[in-house]
Amino acid sequence: MTRVDEPEPPAPVAADEPELRRAAEAESQRQAERKASPDTLRGYFRIVYQRVRSGDSGVLPVVAGFVLISILFQALNSKFLSAGNLVNLLIQGSVYMLLAMGEVFALLLGEIDLSIGFVSGIGGVVAAELVKESTGWPWWAAIIVALLVCAGIGLLQGTIITRLGLPSFVVTLAGLLGWQGVMLMILGTGGSLPINDHIINDFASGNLTPIASWLVMIAIVAFVSVRMWVQESRRRASGLIAPPASLTILKIVGILAAGIILVLICNTNRGRLIEIKGVPFVVLIVLGVCTAWTFLLGRTRFGRYVYAIGGNTEAARRAGIRISRVRTICFMLASFTAGIGGIVYASRLQSVSTALDGGTLVLYSVAAAVIGGTSLFGGRGKAVHAVLGGLVIAAIDNGMGLQGYSAAARNIVTALVLLAAVTIDSLARRDAARH
Repeated sequence: MTRVDEPEPPAPVAADEPELRRAAEAESQRQAERKASPDTLRGYFRIVYQRVRSGDSGVLPVVAGFVLISILFQALNSKFLSAGNLVNLLIQGSVYMLLAMGEVFALLLGEIDLSIGFVSGIGGVVAAELVKESTGWPWWAAIIVALLVCAGIGLLQGTIITRLGLPSFVVTLAGLLGWQGVMLMILGTGGSLPINDHIINDFASGNLTPIASWLVMIAIVAFVSVRMWVQESRRRASGLIAPPASLTILKIVGILAAGIILVLICNTNRGRLIEIKGVPFVVLIVLGVCTAWTFLLGRTRFGRYVYAIGGNTEAARRAGIRISRVRTICFMLASFTAGIGGIVYASRLQSVSTALDGGTLVLYSVAAAVIGGTSLFGGRGKAVHAVLGGLVIAAIDNGMGLQGYSAAARNIVTALVLLAAVTIDSLARRDAARH
């Protein structure tokens, strides 16, 4: 009987070897995570350590940076960590945090919004025009209209970017110049418009009572703790990777400790002639916006689409995601959030004027988002990153102000911190690509 030789299988294509190697390395990393036994604290921290080594450092750099900045400025000036200055730092940084949360929507797509500073100014101008005596609108209606106007600006710019295919850098740079011109037309050269509505002014200068501060803090901590416990318990019950129960308890204790420290600081009398105590209203505004955008990006289909587009636009298109619609909505949300920041900024000054430095505001908002951990290359970032980055920017500005440094020195130091953050982001992406 004649033996017929079987044909040899074709040799693998050499061009696929790098992709196969990355897939094999990713699978080996997943197996290592499974062996780490996340059911224990030690196993979970081992997984976190592996992720940090692979380039996913999360918020660790910005937290470490804030601690170092605090130590440095406290050593230079003992007033830096005083209750009055810390509360002032939170109020001062609230505008940067809000604008940075708006910028996150553009950065997640790998885009940028340079108009966000003067769009915020438009929000403040519209609100101030509507509540002045000759117009007489109620404060809540004025705020709604101002935010809708800002959202319309974002919708317009997003439509131009997505439908005409123009670079976001060019379109929003034109917006920076154009909306500054609109402010000049409304207010006049060197003009200023005071805000006489005490409710709007209280957004940045008003405070909860000490008792209300404790009650609100307990309610927020209870809500976050119950939500966290239920979500992570469901993941454990479903057999998914989740923190052990002991780590969940530690997180809840940490949140409670942070809330207690915040209320203790804010309830310390920081007035000179009159008593001033309580958590500022603006802190609750920032927390509210951060919670809403965290839920939108982390718990909705829209949020998954945003990350998918920022991670790989072509893959998202092939998956059936409507790229243009999602991108347009992101620019609309960026301008809407900028409107909130502009109203808070006007509330803090109790007026709006052409002296608003929209260029600096947009640079600080981008810097805050990137310093906090949002990637300039798209696909990675959270609202909380903007809050942490805004806190760092405010700490630098506040600390150098206490030392009497010039605006030039503050800008140089902020630029160096931003450069360091971008370098860390770039190196993290390079390490992630290697792994």
